[in-house]
Amino acid sequence: MSALSGKDILSTEQISDDELSLILSTAARYEKALTAKMRLDVMTGQILATLFFEPSTRTRLSFEAAMERLGGQVISVADPKTSSAAKGESLADSVRTVAGYADVIVIRHPQQGAAAESARASDVPVINAGDGAGQHPTQALLDIYTIQKEKGRLKGLTVSLVGDLKNGRTVHSLVHLLARFGARMHFVAPPGLEMPPQIVSALREQRVTVTESSDLAAAVRESDVLYVTRIQRERFEDPADYERLKSSYVVDMALVQRAKSGITIMHPLPRVDEIAVGVDSYEGAAYFRQAANGVPIRMALLALITGRK
Repeated sequence: MSALSGKDILSTEQISDDELSLILSTAARYEKALTAKMRLDVMTGQILATLFFEPSTRTRLSFEAAMERLGGQVISVADPKTSSAAKGESLADSVRTVAGYADVIVIRHPQQGAAAESARASDVPVINAGDGAGQHPTQALLDIYTIQKEKGRLKGLTVSLVGDLKNGRTVHSLVHLLARFGARMHFVAPPGLEMPPQIVSALREQRVTVTESSDLAAAVRESDVLYVTRIQRERFEDPADYERLKSSYVVDMALVQRAKSGITIMHPLPRVDEIAVGVDSYEGAAYFRQAANGVPIRMALLALITGRK
């Protein structure tokens, strides 16, 4: 029985070092099986419910692909307009009902804390696929997996995170995992979109070296990894603020050529215009490989929390 069996995955802080190691090694095993075109029946007879109250392509489809690859089945709410939420049903009631149909639930919701609320209502494990500006733990797990594959190590790296750090749930989750491996971090954001101060304080209390600035060119000169995020239109109440900030940073080949040699460029996607298409041909552009890594990571999580391994 897996140490993660029956466990909700709501934030990266709740995942122990041993559990993280188990997730990464299990994902590597499943990736080898996928590469070898092996037929897997680990989740035969199991049903995954994906409840997405916000738009998603990669997260929803990679979870569903992961379940299918493991031999399980999927039921889905991909449009809240077609669910009972449109009739006024509470989130807790929706989740309590769906828990009677499935063995594991993956939920994305615009409200921070919605995943924790869902876990309290559910009799089956719940995985947070993003709760507003809160966390996105499975993205952080696939990011760490990607960094390990791209750089060959996790310890002692310098990582720059750029863009909407205030609202970016991907970076909120990732920094807590990076801190475990002694990463030095540069937070690069336009005024008003800086990393939340409570996250910065928590990292510094752990003696993590953190630099905050708006100078991307300076940060990339000493970075092993550049993690780019988009300025998120949906997080702005005033469209004028979005228009003013949306092109604050653009990663192009001119910037890459001034960066540290061998820098790895990552992005949780979707991108808008913050990474020029010309960068795609750079060998260190890892964002599409990063997206593909979501399948083995989510295979590992589904198998481990249901006790199937």
